[in-house]
Amino acid sequence: MREFGLVLLCLLRISRKGVLSNSWSVHVPSDVTGELGKMVILPCTFTHPYKAFDRTLTAIWRIKEPYNGTIVFKCVSQSTSELCKTAISYKNKYKLLGNPRHKDLSIRIDNLTWSDSDRYFCRVELAGDIHDKYESRSGIKLHLIAAPRIINITVSSNRDHTFQARCTAEGEPVPTLTWTGPPYPNLTSSSSTGHRVTKELRYLTHDGKYTCTAVNSHGRAEGAVYFYKFRASDSSFFMVLVLVPLAVKVLVLLAILSFTVFSREGPSSAPSSLVRPQLPDCTYENFDR
Repeated sequence: MREFGLVLLCLLRISRKGVLSNSWSVHVPSDVTGELGKMVILPCTFTHPYKAFDRTLTAIWRIKEPYNGTIVFKCVSQSTSELCKTAISYKNKYKLLGNPRHKDLSIRIDNLTWSDSDRYFCRVELAGDIHDKYESRSGIKLHLIAAPRIINITVSSNRDHTFQARCTAEGEPVPTLTWTGPPYPNLTSSSSTGHRVTKELRYLTHDGKYTCTAVNSHGRAEGAVYFYKFRASDSSFFMVLVLVPLAVKVLVLLAILSFTVFSREGPSSAPSSLVRPQLPDCTYENFDR
């Protein structure tokens, strides 16, 4: 009898395991990596205790935290014969790839940006029993990678009348910046924020082309800036080149104005003191007497 009881207990445990294997569960990877500007797929599958269901099904994706996070995608299927119709798609960049009726909630995210790097949680709901809803607790962490890109490269002057070159790039991993060009003092400074890094080249003294190179494990990018510092002799020669043509133009303009004024006045009249006054006409008559 004791052996028979042990056999029954084992059978009960096995049957319970079979029931539990068909209970609610959600399966997602812990991490997914996507490339900036491209698309990525977030997989999510689930199990449920029903052999078949023809009730309303809702698929939901959230970010940041489970249960209360911001909803970025939602679709609803009223029956097994109806596709899951999209109700919410943030910025219209989330698309359903899986078939929720086949226990697949996978989605695609298009045109990845830095703000898409977050933690995502999938959720399925069945109409009816309040317990017929299940959501992943750990979620999927979306990581982004990106080849380097030069955002800005400039040359500017400081208050002490010195010059510096500045290069800013972005990428993931954060790229390494290198300056090359004419001989220059080894005076540089770097700073980084998030996916961006900036490197300054201080106290520029040599004229020429300065090139900034950004490199990480996904590629490289280059940007260049030209620096030319006016010297005293150069500036004097430059002023001569500017002022001489300007002076010639002023002289020509004055000559034209003088000619215009002279032509409008016409020939000058003689002074009034030199003009002989005109005598009045007299009528003479001869009378024979």
